[in-house]
Amino acid sequence: MTQRKRCLSGMRPTGKLHLGHLVGALTNWKALQEEHDCFFMVADWHALMSEYEHPEAVREAIEDNVLDWLACGIDPKRSVIFRQSDVPEHTELYAVLSILTPLGWLERVPTYKEQLRELEGRELATHGFLGYPVLQAADILLYKAHVVPVGEDQLPHLELAREIVRRFHHLYRCTVFPEPKPLLTHAPKLLGTDGRKMSKSYGNAIALSDAPETIRQRVQSMFTDPLRIKMTDQGHPQTCNVCNYWKVFERPERAAVVWEECRTAARGCVQNKRELAEILINVTEPFRAIRQTPAAKDRHVERLLREGAERARAVASSTMAEVKRTIGL
Repeated sequence: MTQRKRCLSGMRPTGKLHLGHLVGALTNWKALQEEHDCFFMVADWHALMSEYEHPEAVREAIEDNVLDWLACGIDPKRSVIFRQSDVPEHTELYAVLSILTPLGWLERVPTYKEQLRELEGRELATHGFLGYPVLQAADILLYKAHVVPVGEDQLPHLELAREIVRRFHHLYRCTVFPEPKPLLTHAPKLLGTDGRKMSKSYGNAIALSDAPETIRQRVQSMFTDPLRIKMTDQGHPQTCNVCNYWKVFERPERAAVVWEECRTAARGCVQNKRELAEILINVTEPFRAIRQTPAAKDRHVERLLREGAERARAVASSTMAEVKRTIGL
């Protein structure tokens, strides 16, 4: 690899990837490959922190998720694609950082209590779930990543990683890690088909690999403008979930025409949904097509992950050796 800035990002394999993942992360990952040395991680340890009661679901999702990455244009020749658990240095550095991270730092991470509320009914008040931001820090620091693509809601996690770096350097009077900087991703806001946050647990997501008929059915069920009762009523596209999808997935000039036709009652919601479904079917065609290729049928993904782990370990083991020397192990 060249001396370009290094980037680390990952996804938890907790189910099928959906349109929210496409606009929120994958499209950005593909672009990042142009200017950064990218490490893209299947974060199975992170997945187990919330899905430890159903590890079989995590195993099933790994290959499916990576196929979607490949279909989107994530290139294993240009980026390192690997499974977190195949690189034992992740948990080794996690142990070191856990020792020196004050408990109060973890308790004030805002997403901790938010996720406990969101996943109510599951036993997540565990040591691992509280400490997962430390594992995130280890993921980043292990590759000495300069930048991490994050949304604004994830900034507290990255700031914690930066605080851990400063504490490590202060305690051991050294400079081992760069302080990772956020690479803010301003992804379009994409709600689920019912107008809530898109999530497989809500049953309101359109998966990237869904069959065309499934997409048509899900789009027909989508939440629209609640103030528009009859087709002759003028619409409010700015509050219509279907119109927002048009804005995200169609050319700007075409989406503008659709919005105006909705506003002036020149088109109805049924037509809007029918045409949107065909757009989404076209957008997701590469994700269905890759499942018919040898990449999905001959253990290609497993080999790709093993090869990626070897490349990742070459960096990770060097970092871990430096950390051990620094702390006297």
